[in-house]
Amino acid sequence: MEARRRMIKGGVQQPQIHRNDKDSEAVKATDALPLPMYLTNIVFFCLFFSVVYYLLLRWREKIRNSTPLHVVTLSEIAAIVTFIASFIYLLGFFGIGFVQSLLIPRASHEDILDEDDFDLRVLKDDSRAAPCGVADHCKISDPQLSPCTPVEDEEIIKSVVEGKTPSYSLESKLGDCRRAAAIRREALQRTTGKSLAGLPLEGFDYDAILGQCCEMPVGYVQIPVGIAGPLLLDGREYSVPMATTEGCLVASTNRGCKAIHASGGATAVLLRDAMTRAPVVRFGTAKRATELKFFLEDSHNFEDLSLVFNSSSRFARLQSIKCAIAGKNLYIRFSCSTGDAMGMNMVSKGVQNVMDFLGNDFPDMDVIGISGNYCSDKKPAAVNWIEGRGKSVVCEAIIKEEVVKKVLKTDVASLVELNMLKNLTGSAIAGALGGFNAHASNIVSAIYIATGQDPAQNIESSHCITMMEAVNGGRDLHISVTMPSIEVGTIGGGTQLGSQSACLNLLGVKGASKEAPGSNSRLLATIVAGAVLAGELSLMSAIAAGQLVKSHMKYNRSSKDVSKM
Repeated sequence: MEARRRMIKGGVQQPQIHRNDKDSEAVKATDALPLPMYLTNIVFFCLFFSVVYYLLLRWREKIRNSTPLHVVTLSEIAAIVTFIASFIYLLGFFGIGFVQSLLIPRASHEDILDEDDFDLRVLKDDSRAAPCGVADHCKISDPQLSPCTPVEDEEIIKSVVEGKTPSYSLESKLGDCRRAAAIRREALQRTTGKSLAGLPLEGFDYDAILGQCCEMPVGYVQIPVGIAGPLLLDGREYSVPMATTEGCLVASTNRGCKAIHASGGATAVLLRDAMTRAPVVRFGTAKRATELKFFLEDSHNFEDLSLVFNSSSRFARLQSIKCAIAGKNLYIRFSCSTGDAMGMNMVSKGVQNVMDFLGNDFPDMDVIGISGNYCSDKKPAAVNWIEGRGKSVVCEAIIKEEVVKKVLKTDVASLVELNMLKNLTGSAIAGALGGFNAHASNIVSAIYIATGQDPAQNIESSHCITMMEAVNGGRDLHISVTMPSIEVGTIGGGTQLGSQSACLNLLGVKGASKEAPGSNSRLLATIVAGAVLAGELSLMSAIAAGQLVKSHMKYNRSSKDVSKM
């Protein structure tokens, strides 16, 4: 007979726990004596330590008198029995569940839940191994339940909807990330009254994102990945993965790669490799702030500061410190190499070490924030455009006249003129900051999403100036892109997810380089610049030839009626 218990508290009916075992009374460790719980605990604590003390005294006397230890009196037998009983009670009291499972059948562990421990018991007592959504494991006893929602999950969903169980705690309480996502998803649908039917749930490793990529997941968004290339860069061919929903983007970049390949390839040079972090500190006076500025910028102090900074990681290596002052506030921009990681966490740890170290000589220094926006992260900033952040790369190619005509369907003179009036003059009139290009952010974003980079860093990573000029007597086209702040990594964050890891592997830059730490992330930065070069070349050619609108009408328009889907 299915056992069901209901508890009415304050006139509100609490959720039910469904079992297939026979009815039984709740058994707890604290039910050992018919006393209030705190008195029962006091009794057993006193018994336990008393009999331990008594037995130790008796055994010491036997050792002194050379009496065999196995010869025991009636009082000693009683003390041993009391010791065992109190020991078992204390184990049960402190939550050692297997002790009770040995002494009491599982069916007798059904408790009447109170309002405070309902969510914890529902989550922890459920031993169902199969995740929610597997029809073979669904045993429905309530006709109101969804045909794919097990009874155990239904109770948890109700608890989340009613606010008794925090949605963010499901993974830790259930120990099953896939099941937690399914329960959270169903609770969200019931709370909002909106369907998530088009958002996939199956086919994703939710364990891989726990604690590092995404909190409170309810599914995942599908973004198609296209391949542009081969991109011939520095004598090697690369098939460039691009995750995008913009029609024409992959095709256009692919055409640029074709033109570069037919002209002998492109060349890329890494100019700098330094991630930055800039805390802001405050002093009582501007004079005191300048004293720290001079101290930090004094070359005699750099070695000591480097030792403190570098102790935070095997790969973090401090390169420079630059300060800016605003009244009595000081902004300190630390630059360091970070191996194959993008490096934000790494540099932040090093900065924290230095801040703690400086506190000894500057006790009046007030650290307002570990980041004071002089870094500058995920914002367009002149400091990144001028000084660089992450990887600074310049990439160039000479496109032959016949390739410009046959592949790009335009001519060199038109491209040079368009670049001058659009990318340079037009951007200047618009007051652009690092935006002297046609669409560098398109390519950067697509590659970043495909390879597990931080999409928000597309902002500064897309800083780019595109230059074009006629060479070789005006017959051929020299094109270059200069990108001072490409922020990429091949380890950490989203790079370890299956799909993103596969895209990195396609480029030959998966994980950390064991032979030359940092070389994989530097290569990835040059590939990004090479792909941007291809994208700039193709789009500018389409605009010069008057093909932009025509191509977008052909490839970037959907004939589906979304309202009927």
